Amino acid sequence: MAIVLGDNQYGKAETRLVRVVRDGERHELRDLTVSVALAGDLATAHTDGDNSRVLPTDTQKNTVYAFASEYGVSTVEDFGLRLARHFVNSQPSIHRARVSLVEHGWQRLGPHSFAHAGAETRTATVTCDRSGAWVVSGLADLVLLNSTGSEFVDFVTDRYTTLPEATDRILATAISARWRHASADSDWEASFHGAREHLVAGFVDTYSRSLQETLYAMGQRVLAHRPELVELRLSLPNKHHLLVDLAPFGLANSNEVFVATDRPYGLIEGTVARDDAPPAGLAWW
Repeated sequence: MAIVLGDNQYGKAETRLVRVVRDGERHELRDLTVSVALAGDLATAHTDGDNSRVLPTDTQKNTVYAFASEYGVSTVEDFGLRLARHFVNSQPSIHRARVSLVEHGWQRLGPHSFAHAGAETRTATVTCDRSGAWVVSGLADLVLLNSTGSEFVDFVTDRYTTLPEATDRILATAISARWRHASADSDWEASFHGAREHLVAGFVDTYSRSLQETLYAMGQRVLAHRPELVELRLSLPNKHHLLVDLAPFGLANSNEVFVATDRPYGLIEGTVARDDAPPAGLAWW
C-alpha cells in the first residue's frame, strides 16, 4: 500500500484592506476582505518539510497592501485579476492562484463622511493559471421582502406534515448570488450593477408559487439582459414570517401580525445557465 499526497493549496485568508483615495476634498473609500489560495509544485513542502518553493502567506498579505497602494482598487474584479496573475507569473512553483474578494459597502454622507451600508456585500472570485483567467462576480446578503404576491400550496404531505397551505404569504430572503463571466475582460461596474438590478426586478415582478420559482425567474432575467454573463448560482434562504395567534387575546389576525424567525429556515439553491455557455474551466475551482 502506498500513501500519497492529494490536492492541496495554501494562502493568506481574510486580509482586511481599507483604501482611501484623497483626491481633493472628496474622498473615495474601498473596504475589502481579500483571501488568496495558491496551488502548484508544492508537494515537497508537505512530504519533506522543504519550503524552497513556498511563498510565505505573510508575503501574500503584504502584496495585497502594496498593490492597493501602487495600483489602487478600481473594482474588486480588476484588483483580483492583478493579484492572481502576479502570483502565477512571478512564482515558478505556483501554477494556479485564486483570489476571493468581499467588498463591504459604505454610503456617502458628505465629502469625507460615510455610513456603513449594512449586511449586503459585493463579491468576486478570480482564478488564474498559465492558460488563462476566470472571473465569478456576485453579492451576498441582499435582503428582499414581498409582503404579498406569494403562495405555497399543493405540496407533498405525509404523516409528519403540519404546515398549512398559504395562499397569501410574506416572501423574504437574503440572496447570495454568483455569476460567471464569459471572459475575463468586461465592464465590471456596469455588469455588477446591471446584474443586481435584474436580480431585484426578478424578485419584485414575479408572482411566486414557491421560492424555487422565484430563483429561476431571477436567474432568467439576469441572463436575458446581461449577455456577458453565462451562469448564475443562487442561494436563497426562506426567511419565514409566521402569523401570530392572537385568539388568546380575543383578537383576529387578518394576515397582518407576524413573528420573523431566523432558524430553522428553508434553503433553496440552484444554477441557471445559458445552454451555449462556454466550459466553466477553473471558474468554480
